Amino acid sequence: MPDTEGHPDVAEMTLQAVLGALADPLRRKVIRDLVNDQPWAERTCVSFELGVSKSTLTHHFRVLRESGLVYQVNRGNSRKVTLRRHDIESRFPGLLALIAEEA
Repeated sequence: MPDTEGHPDVAEMTLQAVLGALADPLRRKVIRDLVNDQPWAERTCVSFELGVSKSTLTHHFRVLRESGLVYQVNRGNSRKVTLRRHDIESRFPGLLALIAEEA
């Protein structure tokens, strides 16, 4: 069962949800940016400069969070996002390497 913020447990992460989240090029860019960042990197949603409205940005990060790809936490008046690197690698080995290689 997802936690109160909508983050699924590792065992609840499904290939269907992850691939669905990654099907969108903007969401894939977010994950690729996080993969290429430091493992402990924590960024704001707007730092990805996706060029979309705030409501669309919120939607994209909700999909990423609910699929289990990212972890979001409130930090004052903003939300920070981190890649669930270890969880993804344990559930879907090699997936992050494929995303990192995408041109």
